[in-house]
Amino acid sequence: MKDSSVSICPVPFEQQPINEYQQLTDSWFFSWAQQNLPSYIRKLACIWGGSWVISGPLAAASFAPQKHLVQFIVASAGGAGVFLGLTLLRLYLGWSYVRDRLLSESIVYEESGWYDGQTWTKPPEILTRDRLIVSYQIQPILQRLYRTFAMLVLFVLIGILIWNFF
Repeated sequence: MKDSSVSICPVPFEQQPINEYQQLTDSWFFSWAQQNLPSYIRKLACIWGGSWVISGPLAAASFAPQKHLVQFIVASAGGAGVFLGLTLLRLYLGWSYVRDRLLSESIVYEESGWYDGQTWTKPPEILTRDRLIVSYQIQPILQRLYRTFAMLVLFVLIGILIWNFF
């Protein structure tokens, strides 16, 4: 974005919230949350399914599949859900950090290191642009991640109920 207010911005290029947002949208991992629903679900299913490589043998050590099949499946699914939950948490934290930077009226930045922190107040047109980006681009992503967390919690509760009945 090349306009007069951006050109006088003292914040280094990589620390400007609009550029941090662009980096997230371009990144391999964080762009998952922006993809269409089938692709998003497919990636999360791959994480969950791939996590069975670790959680399956751990569950089998405690619950022999030949004797305790239901407990083995629930324990393996729960263990794989931990990896999925951590993945979702990382996605959420990345997007919420950028949301907070875009919503903020002033930006804290560092010119050359941790010891020289500065603050820059955004002009009204940049603040408006950033808040529009949050409203129309980032909030839907965070809502999707929140709903996914809710579904994961629901599956955990179902797993607990199944565990108690078997």
